[in-house]
Amino acid sequence: MSSRLARRFAASLGFIALLVCTSTAMAQSAAAPVAAIAPASQAQPVSSQSDTSNLPTYAGSEYRLGPGDKVRVIVFGEESLTGEFVVAGNGKVAFPLVGDVQAANLTIPQFQDNLVAALRNGYLKEPRVSAEVLTYRPYYILGEVNKPGEYPYSNGLTVLNAVATAGGFTYRAQTKRVFIRRLNETSETAYELRSETPVAPGDTIRIGERFF
Repeated sequence: MSSRLARRFAASLGFIALLVCTSTAMAQSAAAPVAAIAPASQAQPVSSQSDTSNLPTYAGSEYRLGPGDKVRVIVFGEESLTGEFVVAGNGKVAFPLVGDVQAANLTIPQFQDNLVAALRNGYLKEPRVSAEVLTYRPYYILGEVNKPGEYPYSNGLTVLNAVATAGGFTYRAQTKRVFIRRLNETSETAYELRSETPVAPGDTIRIGERFF
C-alpha cells in the first residue's frame, strides 16, 4: 500500500513540475519584444535608377556654333564693331573690318579667340571681345505630332517640351521611344522617351507610329 502511495505522490510532483515549466515558458514568451511590422502603406519604396548613358547631352558651356545661330559681339571701346551677327550657311560670320570669321563648330570662347586674332592682325592693338548666343538655330519635329515643323530652340528644351509645342502626340504616336538626328549626323538614333530627354539646337526629332 505504501508503494502505491509513493507512486501516486511521485506522479503528482511530476505533473506540478510540468505546470510550473509551462507557465514559466509562457511568461517569457509574453515578455519577449515583438518585431514591429510596418503596414504596407508605410513600407519603404524600392529605389531604381534607369541607365541614362545613351541619352543625348547638351551642355550650354560647350555649345558649338552652327549656321542659323545669332550672336552678339561686343568689342570694348569700339562701338562700330559691336553688334548682332548671324552664322551664315558657310559657317562664318561677316564681321566689320576683318571680313569672314570662322564660327561653326566652335565654342563661344573659341569664337572670341578667333575674333581677337583677326582684329589684332593690323586693326586693333589689344582688342577686348565678348560674345554670347542670342538665339539658337531651330530644331525640327516630324512624325506623329499634331503640328510638325520647324520651331525656335530655347535653352533646356526636352523632347516632351518640343512635342507640346508641336500640338502634342497624335493618337497613333509611339510615346515610349523617340528618334533624334543630331546636326551634322547622317542617320537618326533611337532613344527611350523620358521626361529629361534633351534636345539640342539643329536636332531633327521624329515621333514614330505605334503598332496596335
